[in-house]
Amino acid sequence: MKVIGITILRTDGPDPIPLSMACDLSSYGFFQRQGVKEMLTFFSKTFTKRTEPGQRQSITHESYVIHCYVRSDGLAGAVTTDAEYPSRVAFVLLTQLLDEFTSTMGDSWKSMEASVESAPFPPLEDYVVKYQDPASADKVTKIQNDLDETTNILHKTIDSVLERGVKLDSLVEKSDDLSRQSKMFYKQAKKTNSCCVIS
Repeated sequence: MKVIGITILRTDGPDPIPLSMACDLSSYGFFQRQGVKEMLTFFSKTFTKRTEPGQRQSITHESYVIHCYVRSDGLAGAVTTDAEYPSRVAFVLLTQLLDEFTSTMGDSWKSMEASVESAPFPPLEDYVVKYQDPASADKVTKIQNDLDETTNILHKTIDSVLERGVKLDSLVEKSDDLSRQSKMFYKQAKKTNSCCVIS
């Protein structure tokens, strides 16, 4: 699970305008990075344009998923992840990011020019790093993982108890057999001893 890039865009014109962008391109070769960055910008602009204000959507393209969220005020965000990344966590990231962006920038983003460097937003890099592990970044995902782990432990414990139960049943049967055999031995010994009286 990996966040590849995050873009903040303005959608009040005919085409969305990227305001700020951060990427983690460490898994790509040096000469591929510029092409991947351009692809991320293209995906962000294209899919944000096709997302209605107030809506969220996830679009799958090959091994990537682009999660778009366009707010009703025209500010939008796009997160590009791999296919395994949970979409709920991606939308939590976008909601928090856009709220922090508007609280930091105010309404100045509405008049920014068309450039990814026009609104440098340092926390964007932090979001890319923080959300690489969705379980540590999102409390609900962390709780779900803890619940899954607890469920697995309980299943193992139940299996162990059942296995012990089978062993206990076997021991009870053996003790019943032993008990019958010892009763038979006692009766046999009593018969044997009764024939010979020692005085």
